[in-house]
Amino acid sequence: MRLYRRLAAATAAVLFVIAVPYEALPSSPARQDPRADPFGAACRVRTAGSRVTAYCHNPYPEPDRLRLHIECLRWWDLDGDSAPVTAGPAATVRLTGRCWQEVGAVWVSHARADPR
Repeated sequence: MRLYRRLAAATAAVLFVIAVPYEALPSSPARQDPRADPFGAACRVRTAGSRVTAYCHNPYPEPDRLRLHIECLRWWDLDGDSAPVTAGPAATVRLTGRCWQEVGAVWVSHARADPR
């Protein structure tokens, strides 16, 4: 009986560790380093019916290439990705897009701009 209890406790501990969501795990050491170069514009996304508008402000000295991605709710409605827009230092940019009917999901992707 004691062996059974020990095995049950060990199994429960292993299942708990496996089931912990990724967001609950500590971030990488690079993210915790205050000297790491900050990057990425802060974006506010608004949806009004089938239209989507995102305002992104880049407070950092490095340019950020932004794209708006829209996933439409209906299977026949085409999803959309905007052309890349570069937000320079201390700049605010507006990204827009739409679906024909309902919007399912919206997100903004970030990429480091070419140093050319």
